[in-house]
Amino acid sequence: MSGYSQIALDIDEGIATITLDRSARLNAFTRTMMGEIIDAMDAIDADDAVRAVIFTGAGDRAFCAGADLAPEDGAKPFAAEQAVEDLSDPVVRDGGGRLALRLFNATKPLIAACNGAAVGVGATMQLPMDIRLAAETARYGFVFVRRGIVPEACSSWFLPRLVGMQQALEWTYTGRIFDAQEALAAGLVRSVHPADKLLGEARALAHEIARGTSAVSVALTRAMMWRLSAAEHPMHAHRVDSRAIYSMARTADAAEGVASFLGKRPPEFPLKPSRDMPAFYPWWDEPEYR
Repeated sequence: MSGYSQIALDIDEGIATITLDRSARLNAFTRTMMGEIIDAMDAIDADDAVRAVIFTGAGDRAFCAGADLAPEDGAKPFAAEQAVEDLSDPVVRDGGGRLALRLFNATKPLIAACNGAAVGVGATMQLPMDIRLAAETARYGFVFVRRGIVPEACSSWFLPRLVGMQQALEWTYTGRIFDAQEALAAGLVRSVHPADKLLGEARALAHEIARGTSAVSVALTRAMMWRLSAAEHPMHAHRVDSRAIYSMARTADAAEGVASFLGKRPPEFPLKPSRDMPAFYPWWDEPEYR
C-alpha cells in the first residue's frame, strides 16, 4: 500500500507488515513517522481481513535508532519549542507516548521483528507490542539519561511489567546498549533468530495466532490481558471474565467453535471485531491527557 513517506505498509494473507522505512537514517523516529504508524493502525484495526501485525525496520542495520537528533525541519528532536503556561497543554505531549497509547489500544495482535539497533524510542515503541522477536544482530538501549532526558513512550509503565523493576531500573539508569541474548534472558524478547530467518519466524507466529481462532475472542483477550493485569484486585478481572464468557458463549463464534471441534474440521468464525464486539466492550473509561 502507498501514500506513506517514512513507513511501508504491506498486507498479505491477513498479515499486515509495517516497515519503518528511513534506512538512510537508520529508521530514526520523527513526528511524521509517528503519524503514519497511527494512521496505518487505524486502517488495520478497521480491516477485519487483517488478523495480526508485524513491525520491522528497513535494511539490515536498524529497527529504529531512536529519535532523529537532526530533523530535516530543524526542530528540536525531543519536544516542541513552543512555550506553554500549562503542562496539560497538548503541545507538551510526547510523540512516542502517543504512539505507544495507540498500539496499546489496538484490537489486533502486534509482533515486533527487531532486525537491528533499537535505541530510545526504537526500543520503547516495541513495549506495547504483544510479542517481540529479535535477530541475532539486534541491540537495545534505553539511553535517555545519556541524552539528558528521561524514559518516554509510557515505558515507565510497560518496561517493569515486562522485565521486572530491578532490570528496568538497571537498563534505564545506565543507558547502556545490550544484545539480543541479554534481552532474551530478561524476558524482553520471546526468541532470537538468524537475521535472514527473522521475518519468516514472525510471519509463522502471526499465522499461528490467526489460524483457527475467533478474531473477536483474540481482540477481547488482548484487551483483558493488557488492562486487567494492572488491576489492584482479581475481582476486576473476574467481573470482565464473567461478562466476556457469558456474552461470547451466546454468539455464533462459540457455536462454531464447538461444532468445528466435534466435527473435526477447521472453524469458520463469522464474527468481526469491527461490528461484533460485546455490548459491554469497552468496559473502561479512556483517560484524557491533562
